[in-house]
Amino acid sequence: MTPDDADGTRLGPGREFRLIESILADREGGERVRVGPGDDAAVLDDGSIHSIDLAVEGVHFRFDWMTPEEAGFRTVAGALSDLAAMAAEPVGFLVSLGIPQKGGGEGKGEDDGPGDLARSIMGGVRKAEKAFGAPLLGGDLTRSPGPVIIDVAVIGTVGSRAPLLRSGAKTGDGLWVTGTLGEAATAIDCLRRGETPAPALLRRYRSPKPRIAEAIHLAETLGATAGLDLSDGLAGDAGHLAAASGVGIELEGHTLPLSRDAVEALGRERAVELALSGGDDYELLVALPDPISTEEVENFGKRFDLTLTRVGRVVEGSGVRIRTAPGAPARPLARGGWDHFGTEETRTES
Repeated sequence: MTPDDADGTRLGPGREFRLIESILADREGGERVRVGPGDDAAVLDDGSIHSIDLAVEGVHFRFDWMTPEEAGFRTVAGALSDLAAMAAEPVGFLVSLGIPQKGGGEGKGEDDGPGDLARSIMGGVRKAEKAFGAPLLGGDLTRSPGPVIIDVAVIGTVGSRAPLLRSGAKTGDGLWVTGTLGEAATAIDCLRRGETPAPALLRRYRSPKPRIAEAIHLAETLGATAGLDLSDGLAGDAGHLAAASGVGIELEGHTLPLSRDAVEALGRERAVELALSGGDDYELLVALPDPISTEEVENFGKRFDLTLTRVGRVVEGSGVRIRTAPGAPARPLARGGWDHFGTEETRTES
């Protein structure tokens, strides 16, 4: 299924996603659009991939938790992760900034406050440009009456290849994730309580890495049938995959790849909760046809210096359930992933 099917855009549970579905209802597609709204990015008939990502001060970042340069880097990395979700190669990106009039240093001249802040943010943008091999193509700069706003539009390509969509998972597929989960959310949890997170946790929050090469390998070499990046937490993003593919998902909670730092900071129970619902991981969640050999998993790890862990399976039905121990019954998840209009705390506000 693609988002242009008769059933319309299908997303996982949450007020934010019901609002998106209502906004997209009764829309008209375009002749040159292969994949429209509802996936991680849009796909045009020439194989180009387009997505946009908005970051707002006080919601996605705080300047007492990271520098303006880190905020710029992080926002570009998060936007490029939408290309990874589609197994697409980056072509470039555009950045728009909204900067308050009193945006930075004071007493240095009429324009130095907002100018200093804009230049610092763009310093992080340029670091991301070099780190991920995606050139800055342009953008816009305006005054904001309130918080700093960073908006990044990314362009990628799959060429003649099929993009990796959320909608291709099949009953019997295994569900796999790259890397470790919940570290960025653990860092935020510590910062919110006035504690200093371990350096590795802070790096995951401030400097995420879009898994672009890894996604292409999973699609081309291991035959991923569906996938997306984990920006909203495993529970919520698994819900999107289940809804788009018209399947159910059973997660194995005891297999979730947690980092030692996250468990030491919060204890295993809270670390598992944040791996499921915290968000900001920017790892990959993919459905792979069984069987995947131990050798293939080991080869992935050696090639990318990154773990690949089976965390569940695709089943008949709908929604997401979790098994907390081997042989235990699977139960519906009590909480989904990140929801901007839900009742949970925002990511960064205290």
